[in-house]
Amino acid sequence: MIFPPLPDAHGLAVLALIVLALVLFTRESIALETSSLAVLVILVAGFELFPYAVGETNIHAVDFFSGFGHEAMVAVCALMIAGQALVRTGALEPVGRSLAALWAISPALSLLLTLVVGGALSAVVNNVPIVVLLLPILSSISLRSGKPASRILMPMGFATLVGGMTTTIGTSTNLLVISIAADMGLRRFGMFDFFVPAAIAGGLGILYLWLLAPRMLPGRERPMGDLSPRIFTGHLLVDEDSLANGKTLSEIFDEVGTAIKISEIRRAGGLTLKPLPDVVLLPGDRISVRDTPARLKELEDVLGTRLYTGETLVDEEHPLLAEDQQIAEIVITQGSLLEGRTLTRSHFVDRFQLMTLALHRAGVELPTLKEGIADVRLRVGDVLLVQGSLDQIATVRNSGELLVLDATVALPHTKKAPLALGIMVGIVAMAALGLMSIAVSAVCGVFLLIATQCLNWRDAARALSTQVILIVVASLAMGTALVKTGGADYLAQLFLAVAGDASPVVLLSGLMLVMAVLTNIVSNNAAAVIGTPIAIGIAQQLSLPPEPFVLAVLFGANMSYATPMAYKTNLLVMNAGGYKFSDFLRVGVPLTFIIWLSLSWLLPVLYGLL
Repeated sequence: MIFPPLPDAHGLAVLALIVLALVLFTRESIALETSSLAVLVILVAGFELFPYAVGETNIHAVDFFSGFGHEAMVAVCALMIAGQALVRTGALEPVGRSLAALWAISPALSLLLTLVVGGALSAVVNNVPIVVLLLPILSSISLRSGKPASRILMPMGFATLVGGMTTTIGTSTNLLVISIAADMGLRRFGMFDFFVPAAIAGGLGILYLWLLAPRMLPGRERPMGDLSPRIFTGHLLVDEDSLANGKTLSEIFDEVGTAIKISEIRRAGGLTLKPLPDVVLLPGDRISVRDTPARLKELEDVLGTRLYTGETLVDEEHPLLAEDQQIAEIVITQGSLLEGRTLTRSHFVDRFQLMTLALHRAGVELPTLKEGIADVRLRVGDVLLVQGSLDQIATVRNSGELLVLDATVALPHTKKAPLALGIMVGIVAMAALGLMSIAVSAVCGVFLLIATQCLNWRDAARALSTQVILIVVASLAMGTALVKTGGADYLAQLFLAVAGDASPVVLLSGLMLVMAVLTNIVSNNAAAVIGTPIAIGIAQQLSLPPEPFVLAVLFGANMSYATPMAYKTNLLVMNAGGYKFSDFLRVGVPLTFIIWLSLSWLLPVLYGLL
């Protein structure tokens, strides 16, 4: 085995940075946005301090900012906004209702149609809105039928990932790979150029998810059950003999702790006081408090007050009741108003009038969280257990801003839904017919969605993910540095040296498997953008057409099935279904092998490598 000569100092530095980036992307303690920005800063600062000029190749530090204006970035952002319009207007509502109605007739057929429809929709729409649409529907079906949601949610999530690899706009990964390949001189792939191999492999994957996956998954309990003690609003009446009489709220807090949740103080004469620390309590004051029954009775005893609900004294004959109260689970989704923010900073309680009972985060026990729930920075996939009236929860669900795992509330629907759907069809059609590039058609579509009021600017801004933007920019920057410094050629030669005299079919299959493993550990976009120039380099070394090798990278980077952190929808499904890490391995690894083996045969056949 003869290894290729090492690249120059800049090339080695870029390779080292890529290794560092892959390590950073796997660190749970570091936000992906922070890691991406750090990589970008290192590249920019490094090439500014140590300019690169070899022959006719010059790299300027500002070149790495080009990702912000890259065609792929524009297309990704525009399509995210267009997908948000479908969710906001309820354009996909009829699909969800039809699937829910069919489930009562034939669960097996309904599951198959759910997988097929989910995959088909994900071919033209980002799969996050699809999962957001189907999660509450399937959760509700599970509750009504008594069957574990864990046996249907993961197959649904994986079906959307399988469908996303069939077109150029199915995922941001596809757009990035195709754009980078075009930048390197390859013919730009059309909308459906690789639909046939992806559909055949995806069809086999769907059959597996329909027939085998539900039987392989255990009946997991949902991560958040309706087990937490209810929160009630009570009124503590201060009289002459009360310990609280004549004391300030600050003194009360010293007595019972600052955890007491006082919303207001009602004084005789109709005066309402805000619970400021220097307020002095007087006889006749009613302290409005929200807490559990046990805690309210404890406060009654400690403060020497009397507990009322309305005008009724709470005693054994008149216990606390919550006839209109409902427990619901809210999942933090990408682009939601709570992503990356705390409940306090987002004014969650003031806005929705809901009491947060608990927080579930995969792999983290609540006692290990140092902050109170209200001060925890929320991540995509976190689940909040909240309590409120039916009307309050309905308001949250109908706002379209948060995913409520309670499908008893009607899905959002507006008269703009047909228009939004028509515009989305137009975006896809223009790109598919070659009349416009996907970036141009998507931007035009977003303008029409805004102009026709299918979407407002607030919703559009919320649809944009800082995480996606920064990881795409950082990945494009690393890809540029890798190509121009010779790092990509070195890795391609190294791959060939390790492979020895292996056939092109084996090389293509091996490259796809490497990408599949990598995408389950780090960002799929990072894996794809790094792998694309390597794939082209391998093809050039072998004097073979580069298209099948580029597609091997594209398909491999889409195989995000084996770990929950591989893709954001995996986290959503994980929390909604109560899955463990081992469940993803149990179902995701066989699915990876099915897709990988089928494409390892299909691509060589279609591109004449056999």
